[in-house]
Amino acid sequence: MNTNHHQRPGHSRFSRALPLALTALGATLLTGCQQANQTLSIGDMSSGYNREIFWMSVWAIALSIIIFIGVSYALFYTVNKFREDKHDAPPAQFHGNNRLEVILVVVPVIIVVFLSVLTVRSMARLNPTPQNVVNIDILSRQFWWNFAYPEAPAAAGGVVTNGNEIIIPTRQQVALTITSGDVIHGFWAPNIGGQRHALPGTRRTWQVDTDRPGAYQGNCSQLCGASHANMRYKVVALEPERYNTFITAARAYRAPEPAPSSAEARGYTLFMQGKTSTGALSCAACHRVQGTPAAGAAGPDLSFFGTRRTLGAGMWEGERAREMLHEWIKHSPLVKPGSLMPTYDGSEYRVNGKVQKGGVLTDAEIDDVSAYLRSLKLPEEADYWQGTPVIGAQGASAPGESQ
Repeated sequence: MNTNHHQRPGHSRFSRALPLALTALGATLLTGCQQANQTLSIGDMSSGYNREIFWMSVWAIALSIIIFIGVSYALFYTVNKFREDKHDAPPAQFHGNNRLEVILVVVPVIIVVFLSVLTVRSMARLNPTPQNVVNIDILSRQFWWNFAYPEAPAAAGGVVTNGNEIIIPTRQQVALTITSGDVIHGFWAPNIGGQRHALPGTRRTWQVDTDRPGAYQGNCSQLCGASHANMRYKVVALEPERYNTFITAARAYRAPEPAPSSAEARGYTLFMQGKTSTGALSCAACHRVQGTPAAGAAGPDLSFFGTRRTLGAGMWEGERAREMLHEWIKHSPLVKPGSLMPTYDGSEYRVNGKVQKGGVLTDAEIDDVSAYLRSLKLPEEADYWQGTPVIGAQGASAPGESQ
């Protein structure tokens, strides 16, 4: 069933007030999981999933209030009526009061059955995957995300994939299928729908959606290691026309060929081959770049790195991400605890508990690799950050600012 139903006219004022309260509550409860410049909201009514859960919750909250008032009234009424200073005789016994016992059993049963029916109805609306959906596969690893579009084969081979930034269309159901490559992780972007755990060896599918274009914050919601709090991602929701433009350009994308003797060309060589004389490993061994020999799967896909606005799975954004790129390449585990990326300053790092010796690249060589990565851009018309509002931003950098 389609959950993108319109809000009920008779409840328009109420349906605007309660989400504001839920947003405030969500911001309080999720303080430890929110980006410094972007607030998460469990009361975002732009999502059909959230609207369905909202109306189910209204009944649960209303019944809870009624029960609280009823029990409180009965308690205070009884205490006041049967106070010891008003009655000298021993209190009357009512053991075997069948009518009272029936009431105490039947009323809770009715309430539980009613709430169960509402829950089953919401599950029936939310759980089945509709026919006309956008399918996206999610791979979670310590401590990053890969988002693949299985229905969008790339001309250069494989399918369209992006690291740490997921692009979805608005006003359409998006079926997410998630798994984990190591430990249990949790995918949750509250503005667009519910959360799911990513389990190793298991694939789980559910639907999310939003009616409002914008960039939303997402986080890992399951404690998964040293950089759990730094395992973030962005959800970029585009109007269907812009989304189709992105997918078309992404399918046709091939990494640009650097100009001879340029910084990008030197960076390309280091990216693909590393530097054997100093033990510096090639980036291509772990990362994929569409349209090049780089086809690694141990790290995030870097095909559109220059278009992305974030770095380090959302640790830094905008201009700050650009500033941190050099340090990120040079010694990733230093700036992000638990990162499995090799070091390029000769420092030691750990992989699966084993100490490894990092290779060495000079600062100039690291700058060349940075220049190559920043050259990996989608065409301007397919830049999904361009003009996209950041939902819940609080003093964030301007939309469209990229690395």
